[in-house]
Amino acid sequence: QVKPVESGGGLVQPGESLRLSCTSSGFTLSTYNIGWFRQAPGKEREGVSCISNGDGGTDYADFVKGRFTVSRDDANNMAYLQMNSLEPDDTAVYYCATDFRPMEDCSIQRRFYDSWGQGTQVTVSS
Repeated sequence: QVKPVESGGGLVQPGESLRLSCTSSGFTLSTYNIGWFRQAPGKEREGVSCISNGDGGTDYADFVKGRFTVSRDDANNMAYLQMNSLEPDDTAVYYCATDFRPMEDCSIQRRFYDSWGQGTQVTVSS
């Protein structure tokens, strides 16, 4: 099945860092805007960050600005979410997704994404 595939989650202490990776099975990431989302237990899935194809423009949710950095390596069919200064409230399952809209700036609005990975668990706890 054609879907993104995430990896890199784990258990870390507050203040530590993690880098999540996203690749794809059956298609090329470079032709899509890539979004990162997260869902904590009992909460709605929310947009975290995104990166556009082409010009590599980015966007971030206010709660991660200055701590998280999104990037992509199209030559290797990868996208990344570098997460620094992690906090317990960052605990969630993190998802990578592809935007179905051609030729648009990326958005962290969930409604623009139609192909989702299985998610990777990030737990921040002392």
